[in-house]
Amino acid sequence: MASSTLICDTEQWKDLKSHVEDVKKTHLRELMNDANRCKSMFTEFDGLVLDYSRQSATLETMDKLFKLTHASGLKQKIDRMFNGEHINSTEGRAVLHFSLRAPRDAVIQADGKNVVTDVWQVLDKIKDFSEKIRSGSWVGATGKQLKDVIAVGIGGSFLGPLFVHTALQTDQEAIGFSKGRQLRFLANVDPVDVAKSIAGLNPETTLVVVVSKTFTTAETMLNARTLREWISSSLGLDAIAKHMVAVSTNLKLVKEFGIDPINAFAFWDWVGGRYSVCSAVGVLPLSLQYGFTLVEKFLKGASSVDQHFQSTPFEKNIPVLLGLLSVWNVSFLGYPARAILPYSQALEKFAPHIQQVSMESNGKGVSIDGVPLPFEAGEIDFGEPGTNGQHSFYQLIHQGRVIPCDFIGVVKSQQPVYLQGEVVSNHDELMSNFFAQPDALAYGKTAQQLQQENVPQHLIPHKTFSGNRPSLSILLPSLTAYSIGQLLAIYENRVAVQGFIWDINSFDQWGVELGKSLASQVRKQLNASRKGEPVNGFNFSTTTLLNRYLEASSDVGKDSSTVLPNI
Repeated sequence: MASSTLICDTEQWKDLKSHVEDVKKTHLRELMNDANRCKSMFTEFDGLVLDYSRQSATLETMDKLFKLTHASGLKQKIDRMFNGEHINSTEGRAVLHFSLRAPRDAVIQADGKNVVTDVWQVLDKIKDFSEKIRSGSWVGATGKQLKDVIAVGIGGSFLGPLFVHTALQTDQEAIGFSKGRQLRFLANVDPVDVAKSIAGLNPETTLVVVVSKTFTTAETMLNARTLREWISSSLGLDAIAKHMVAVSTNLKLVKEFGIDPINAFAFWDWVGGRYSVCSAVGVLPLSLQYGFTLVEKFLKGASSVDQHFQSTPFEKNIPVLLGLLSVWNVSFLGYPARAILPYSQALEKFAPHIQQVSMESNGKGVSIDGVPLPFEAGEIDFGEPGTNGQHSFYQLIHQGRVIPCDFIGVVKSQQPVYLQGEVVSNHDELMSNFFAQPDALAYGKTAQQLQQENVPQHLIPHKTFSGNRPSLSILLPSLTAYSIGQLLAIYENRVAVQGFIWDINSFDQWGVELGKSLASQVRKQLNASRKGEPVNGFNFSTTTLLNRYLEASSDVGKDSSTVLPNI
């Protein structure tokens, strides 16, 4: 496709646009009666099952979407990514997060170099270091074993590792590796988050991992300095080298901070923050908690999906199918949001992580060539584990706005419970809802059905469900380190597919920069105002709010002594 041509100008896009009305005339009740259609909308890979038969799409729709992949050059774009080309054109970078979990003998070239060699050098270093900490051969300044880890980072340096940690916490194998250890995350610059992260911990047994590529991220570095003070005030400045390590590429600032550069673990500019959980950003803290052997299974699960994504025909390619259906729902059916609904409490941090992966990647208004898009791209992601979400926002998705849903289920529970005398096990109860909700959304309940049930006439409008609300279901055999890696890679690659179809850059994030620069101006003003200078250079609204804040907090900072948060 020529660079001056938007995807919406192609015949394939226009063909899908004209197809929308045909699809809208057909209710999902009717589509679900077509057994051949439903059968063709099942696909499996490596133990995973995807069922997208409850999408508002016909076989003709899918055929037209596959034709759109040709118009967009999807295969060529995927190949360019895996070949290490600089597809992140606004930053002049390759996009190689998949190489972070590639097998040791893989060859992935970027700028004439096999990056897998560098990746495994870091992984081997993490394995060696984490084994020293876990075995007690590396101890703290007072000779005590370091059993508590606080990972300090924000955004992708926090959300991805937290998702994986939360998912592993209740896995039986992971429990065996993590006994007696704690892993906590500190992200928010709010001192309340600092207080929560150190509550009940002893600096003598605590290791802090500071995650910042440049070692200049404002929130992360302030939190790191706060924890440095927490450690040094108790153990002395010399203890920092034993109790703090870094995930960074800026060795100069790492050293100036007081961390031995030998204890800095690298990652690269071809890794976007939201795609960095498989780098030292996630692998180091997770290996400290669970051991490198278990974390390597997570990496292998993600790699299996990367290989599937790269090599499988689109008709059976799970990330491609999911990406195409999202494009269909957003840009053609006009549904701006998507609910991610894992029926597993262990996946409670999955939706928050995918919010960033998806919305920071595809929240764009111009094409990769800088041309304003005349159509909507990106989608609003949110979600909660079932059945919690059912008692929260499912009212809206059943009888309010139409929001396509991703249902994620697990065959075997991490923590099975069977109570004598109960009709089903606890996990069966959970999964009963997983199977029921998609059908409830698809079929709904008609006024005629309610009349047959003798529902009072005045209540019929309130109890009618229109149905015809699309969803898809992903079924995992179990929730292990391997399948958690699979799930992560499915959604990462799905986001890439959407961006490739829309022809946007899914790998930059300029939208987060403006607020940061304005915050820097406010920070300077607050510092000056604490010294008596008036607020100057802001609009009326901001000036008024700043003055109110300064007046109400005038005693803050008058005492020069260090006060650490405490709960």
